Amino acid sequence: MAKRGRHCVYVIELDDRVWNHARFRRANPDWQLGRPFVYVGMTGLDPDLRFDRHKAGIQANSFVTAYGLRLLPELYERFNPMSYDAARDMEVELGIALRRKGFGVWQS
Repeated sequence: MAKRGRHCVYVIELDDRVWNHARFRRANPDWQLGRPFVYVGMTGLDPDLRFDRHKAGIQANSFVTAYGLRLLPELYERFNPMSYDAARDMEVELGIALRRKGFGVWQS
């Protein structure tokens, strides 16, 4: 049996003020009013620790540092853990799926 791996995808809810950034708006032309803004990432760390590192500015995405509110485990926990390659692919797939649902999504 193959080892599942130790990598994870994660989703962070972003404060609505992120919409004030033209870069974010350009990346989300199909955002639907009332849907959340999120950051989707992958990590070899526990998602809670990775969120803390973002908020502390350590290897951080600037939108998460400034606007990150909380993790949304209901959107990612069922996928974790996985191999590095699977997490890399799932990060992209999850972002696409959330955009299709009208979310505003940022990925590095």
